[in-house]
Amino acid sequence: MRFLKVLFWLLLGGLVAAFVIYNGDERVDIRLWGGLVADFSLPLLLIIVFLLGLLPSLVAYQTLRWRSRQRLAGLERALADLRAVTPAPEATVATSPAPPLIGDAQA
Repeated sequence: MRFLKVLFWLLLGGLVAAFVIYNGDERVDIRLWGGLVADFSLPLLLIIVFLLGLLPSLVAYQTLRWRSRQRLAGLERALADLRAVTPAPEATVATSPAPPLIGDAQA
C-alpha cells in the first residue's frame, strides 16, 4: 500500500513539474480593487489556488481524526475502569476423557 502511495505522489509531482515547464512563461493579469492589476505566473497561480482549495478539506479531515482519537481514548479509559471494578470470573477447566481415535478399534 505504501508503494502505491509513493507512486501516486511521484506521478502527481511529475504532472505538476511538466505543467510548470510547459507553461512557465505564461503570465496572467488579475484585476484587483481600486484599479490594481496583479501579474502572476500561470503555474504559480494554479498551484496556489489548488492549495487554497485543498486547505479546508485537510482541516476537516484532521479535525475528524483528532475527534475520533479523543473518543477512542475515552472509550479505552472507560473500558479500563470497568475492568478494574469488575473482577474476572474464574475459569473452570472441565476434564473429560479423550475421545477414541478413528483408527483405534477396541473390542
